[in-house]
Amino acid sequence: MSFAQRLDHVETSAIRELFKLLGKPGIISFAGGFPDSALFDVAGIRAAVNAALDAEPGAALQYGATEGYGPLREQLAAFMATKGARDVAPEQLIVTTGSQQALDLIGKTLISPGDKVIVEGPPFLATIQCFRLYGAELISAPIDGDGVQTDALERLIEQHRPKFVYLIPTFGNPSGATLSAERRRAVLEMAVRHDTLIVEDDPYGELYFDAPPPPSLLALSAEVPGSRARLVHCGSLSKVLSPGLRVGWMIAPPELLAKATMCKQFSDAHTSTFAQATAAHYLASGAMPQTLARVRQVYAERARAMTEALQLELGAALAFVPPRGGLFVWARLTGAGGALADGDEFARRAIERGVAFVPGAPFYASQPDRATLRLSFATVGVDRIVEGVQRLRAALGNAEQVPRVPRIPAAGGLLRCKSSP
Repeated sequence: MSFAQRLDHVETSAIRELFKLLGKPGIISFAGGFPDSALFDVAGIRAAVNAALDAEPGAALQYGATEGYGPLREQLAAFMATKGARDVAPEQLIVTTGSQQALDLIGKTLISPGDKVIVEGPPFLATIQCFRLYGAELISAPIDGDGVQTDALERLIEQHRPKFVYLIPTFGNPSGATLSAERRRAVLEMAVRHDTLIVEDDPYGELYFDAPPPPSLLALSAEVPGSRARLVHCGSLSKVLSPGLRVGWMIAPPELLAKATMCKQFSDAHTSTFAQATAAHYLASGAMPQTLARVRQVYAERARAMTEALQLELGAALAFVPPRGGLFVWARLTGAGGALADGDEFARRAIERGVAFVPGAPFYASQPDRATLRLSFATVGVDRIVEGVQRLRAALGNAEQVPRVPRIPAAGGLLRCKSSP
């Protein structure tokens, strides 16, 4: 059978392959990027389902507009206003089947084979696969604990003149990094200066722990003249409400939104109207703030447990920046004390010890750092987190040469560790 040539540019996700190994009894998994299903507001979602069927059963169960269910678009515009983007009108967004579809629509509408796209390095793994599927040449912009390094990003924009730049400015996956307020403004200013489109992916922005992150690029665009016309914002309810609803959205300049809507019509006609109506009634109920408060508290506790356990058990053998939100710890093996410094080999040994994580190399668009790894604390209780990190110490090799470090919480309750390079 002969397949499309574009499939030559992509391969099966290394994370999916790893998941095949997770059926081992008693394994503690830090591998997944999922929210904890125990935190889903089942009662609230059930009430929203019933409200959708009681209010407009015909609309909830019928075909709908490709742009999205009208009441949901109104609720999403209101939701964006609570996040600082107060000038988003319902007609300025389309509802997508998860934010993943928004990325696919961006690829379909913007990328021609050979086009250059700048992505933060390391970026969201599915982004690499999606953009390469449409023939993009991906160029990595370096990041640190404060997100993408804007000086380097501007040099890359000047050198490559990309079709667009893709960033996860807040609690990135896999990096966990948050772009500083100063750098956010710099990104918007360079978008105007170089007439470059910026794609902001923001599925994790509401999952902060101690203090809210800086305003999104979308919210800040009101302060940087001309930047809104060069900005795409992708959002999702998957990490804050339920991934099973598959409700995301895209806010974009009118001409791009029109092309994306046309391409969406070709692919799925519209996102499930039943899911959209459910989400609309849930948002209208006012339940979201309480739900967010609960998940923030739980994830903050688990993040604190993981960072403290990593510092205690692995000490100088692992460098990382404690997350301020999101679902992940991004770390780098240092090889201190003669310990293992290869993420792939560490992952293999960890599975044998009954604990799993994702090695970092597959997340890179180019020149992978094989000493890196991603750990998710979202779905594991505190006691199991501590046990899992103890298993990681045993899997590391030369563990007796790695001194344990006392748990000394810094301000905000999270240990401040050396940033990974």
